[in-house]
Amino acid sequence: MTAEVFTPTNEVSVTMTPTAVRHVKKQLERKPEARGIRLAIKKSGCSGFKYETQWVESVEEDDRVFHIDGVDVFVKEAHLPMVNGIEIDFVTEGVNSLFRFRNPNATAECGCGESFTVA
Repeated sequence: MTAEVFTPTNEVSVTMTPTAVRHVKKQLERKPEARGIRLAIKKSGCSGFKYETQWVESVEEDDRVFHIDGVDVFVKEAHLPMVNGIEIDFVTEGVNSLFRFRNPNATAECGCGESFTVA
């Protein structure tokens, strides 16, 4: 097995749908202390990793900030190889609303949709 080295460039991208932007802006209005939202990756689930979102109150040294239509999305440098090119959406399914992540780096997802694998 070989290790692949990822060097972030200006071509790294994280995007959000207009629906996700509206949702986050509405939530940020209620949280004046928050500067934006963090997209984090945690080891978890049957496929290996899961997405986690958190409100950001302070910027950390290893944060990369993506400015998307007035919303700041914070991602740790170490997570960029796993989320480069991701689109964050906000969807309503029945009575539930949630973020949906379209990640071109995910090679598999578990059946329940809670976790994913990257090559």
